[in-house]
Amino acid sequence: MADETTQDSSTLAAADPGVTGHSTDSPEASPTLNFDPVLGILNRVVPSLTKQADLLMAAGLVGVVVMLIIPLPEFILDLLMSLNIAIGLVLVLSSTYVEDALEFSVFPSLLLITTLFRLSLNVSSTRLILLEGKNFEGEVIQAFGNFVVGGNYVVGIIIFLILVLIQYLVITKGSERVAEVAARFTLDAMPGKQMAIDADLNSGLITEDAARARREKIASEADFYGAMDGASKFVKGDTIAGIVITLINIVGGIIVGFVSGQFESIAEIASTYTLLTIGDGLVSIVPSLLISVATGIVVTKSAK
Repeated sequence: MADETTQDSSTLAAADPGVTGHSTDSPEASPTLNFDPVLGILNRVVPSLTKQADLLMAAGLVGVVVMLIIPLPEFILDLLMSLNIAIGLVLVLSSTYVEDALEFSVFPSLLLITTLFRLSLNVSSTRLILLEGKNFEGEVIQAFGNFVVGGNYVVGIIIFLILVLIQYLVITKGSERVAEVAARFTLDAMPGKQMAIDADLNSGLITEDAARARREKIASEADFYGAMDGASKFVKGDTIAGIVITLINIVGGIIVGFVSGQFESIAEIASTYTLLTIGDGLVSIVPSLLISVATGIVVTKSAK
């Protein structure tokens, strides 16, 4: 009888751990996160967005034009500047891993859009810097002005000029020349390539479908190289515009500082506006430099 009671107690304890007063849960156990709802939303939203890519691009262009006119809050400006740098990094990585330049045939259009986006950010940041002066609280621009150049606007000017020279004289000039030569040689070689395709087709070496595909590839190459030849001018013009905007910001900031009466000395005016302007210039020149590198990578691949 005692053995049966002991066996029943053991069975009850095994079935219900709470009877013995001890829990079988390990202290390391933690609740698992369920990402299924988020993944389900993404699976529904992303395909619908890709189907409306043209509409999204048009809306983005309209938003960029609006940014040229309407002042932006500082936190939105910080967010868009961070997005601008991220876009530059993505373009560099994408151009690096693309095997054929034609796989990135949308790149000339991206150059135009990113250049316009960057210039609109320059206009928005210039407006805020000149209006608010020492009360400007843009964290990204202040981070580049205080942390990157150590709060010394002379060092900032030197670094900015060095980056501009690297971008304009080295990367942009080379990319522009390679794109120009590639476009010219591609157009000159088109008749010979067409004749070679016709010869292979007449001799039965290729089928009509293969000949049609090769003709379409030749036409796509000519269009792409010609577009890259023109799009490289966007990068060159963006570099020149960045220099001019920086100089205008410094001179305009000094004038606004005199008129506003918020500062006690000329040195304080020059330090405040020059540091903010150099920070703004560095925030703009870094993604511009990245996109210039991406352009050079793409056109050198297309020249192979």
